[in-house]
Amino acid sequence: MLEEYEKKRHFQKTPEPSTSDFKQSSDKPIFVVQRHDARKLHYDFRLEMDGVLKSWAVPKEPPKKAGTRRLAIETEDHPLAYADFEGEIPAGEYGAGKVEIWDRGTFELLKREEREIVVALEGNELKGIYVLIRTKYGKGEKGWLFFKKAS
Repeated sequence: MLEEYEKKRHFQKTPEPSTSDFKQSSDKPIFVVQRHDARKLHYDFRLEMDGVLKSWAVPKEPPKKAGTRRLAIETEDHPLAYADFEGEIPAGEYGAGKVEIWDRGTFELLKREEREIVVALEGNELKGIYVLIRTKYGKGEKGWLFFKKAS
């Protein structure tokens, strides 16, 4: 699950956590949104699932209101320890740029199917029911639609 993550990083050069770094989860699964000022500013949305952080890159700020839809591109799984990562990834390294935590919290998994994930997020910025729907967009169908469900 984390092989792709390890292949892209040189841990002697980057402050990012390695896959051997252990992070104990809370009673509820966690989520984190990291503002990543890399080549292009984006937000990394991560959900704790299957012992890793399932991850999506969201080109614009995640939606706080129902009716706003965002593209979310599925990326490689990250280790749980990444949920606490903030810092500068050095130039020349994969994902070079500043990473800071924009939001974090816990979630309840309401639905998980191959093409749809529904979660109830309880964070500082993101609160409510959020949906990810896989689309045919992007290479390997890595594109998802990300939005807050109307209450």
